[in-house]
Amino acid sequence: MRLPGRIAAAIAVLAEVEARRRPVAEALKAWGLANRFAGAGDRAAIGNLVYDALRRRSSHAWAMGGETPRGLVLSVVVREWGETPQALAGLFSGDAHAPAALTEEEVARLEAADPLAGAPEHVRADMPEWVAPALREAWGETWVAEAQALAGRPPLDLRVNTLKAGRDKVLKELRRFAPLEGPVAPDGIRIPAGTRDSRTPNVLVEEGYRKGWFEVQDQGSQAVAELAGARAGEQVLDLCAGAGGKALAMAAAMRNKGQIFAHDSDRVRLAPIYDRLRRAGVRNVQVRAPAPGALDDLVGRMDRVVIDAPCTGSGTWRRRPDAKWKLTAEQVAARVAEQKAILEDGARYVKPGGVLVYITCSVLPEENGLQAAGFLAAHPEFSIVPGHSLWHGRFSGSPARARFSPEGGVALTPHTTGTDGFYLFAAARSG
Repeated sequence: MRLPGRIAAAIAVLAEVEARRRPVAEALKAWGLANRFAGAGDRAAIGNLVYDALRRRSSHAWAMGGETPRGLVLSVVVREWGETPQALAGLFSGDAHAPAALTEEEVARLEAADPLAGAPEHVRADMPEWVAPALREAWGETWVAEAQALAGRPPLDLRVNTLKAGRDKVLKELRRFAPLEGPVAPDGIRIPAGTRDSRTPNVLVEEGYRKGWFEVQDQGSQAVAELAGARAGEQVLDLCAGAGGKALAMAAAMRNKGQIFAHDSDRVRLAPIYDRLRRAGVRNVQVRAPAPGALDDLVGRMDRVVIDAPCTGSGTWRRRPDAKWKLTAEQVAARVAEQKAILEDGARYVKPGGVLVYITCSVLPEENGLQAAGFLAAHPEFSIVPGHSLWHGRFSGSPARARFSPEGGVALTPHTTGTDGFYLFAAARSG
């Protein structure tokens, strides 16, 4: 497919998403199945157009004078992919698969020197207007720049599994992808985000992945797993383990010594952990599937309880931009209530002298600092472990600089640390 056909396909996919409220990944898959002539490069390019349009939906819509799939994609092609209206006019001419010819108004808007003239802050930030006050509270005067970074393309991050390999070995294995050392976590590798129609490497088919040398995991997720501080010989409860990404990272940090109990209330989320543990050579993780009384024997016995709490996922909006525009205040409130209940439950398992670690992949203060402050106020037996001490103790040599919130938490963002958005606070129980 040539560029005009790819543009037309991206417009059609966005129209399908809008009309049927269909998840983007599902709509793209359906398009590919219905158009089997399209190769992998075509599908990647169309997906890039769609996701680029959604990441900066507000600003592209403002620039084009309306939020239509056609306007969004045309704006992406010119403002992010570097085409010109004149070049598009030539490409569209005589191409049976091209969209309709550009109108005079579209050309004028695409050529505007300042396409965001007069745009309010939430449009420049590419955020829903109702979310803006919370982000302003979280980030202060730099909130627009922070939000803009959260609207960019994400890199592909990997974590070297030090139980089986070293970083140099994996870098050599993946050298054809031009990998770099990660900016924060010591065992991280980064393949930078591409531009235009570039394809993200499918590292899951690599021999090193099949041998368990590395996992796909954002640098932010790696960093908070490191900050959780699990040590060899400890008894650790991973209360919301999901597919096991942080349990695997902690097992490697513990050198397979001690015990991690991996639990999740959802069997479906937990299911992938078994194969991942085997592939990674992890021997110190005991999976506790959801069942009545599954964790009763652990009450008051854990050196460390790690809660990777269910959240809005706002810190991962670079990867799932459609979720940014679907989020509602009611959904935030439901997550906050769920997090509060999980914190209350998790505190029961911490032994005197032990540590409770709370993690989200969110940038919203309701889920982060406010949640932490509320827990600490209700539990005087817990005292904060200062976030700056945790960070400088683990990442003193990193060029990245995390944010430290008033209650003592650590916040990571694309703008400050080059990672997805994450939050962590740790609290020690008095002995």
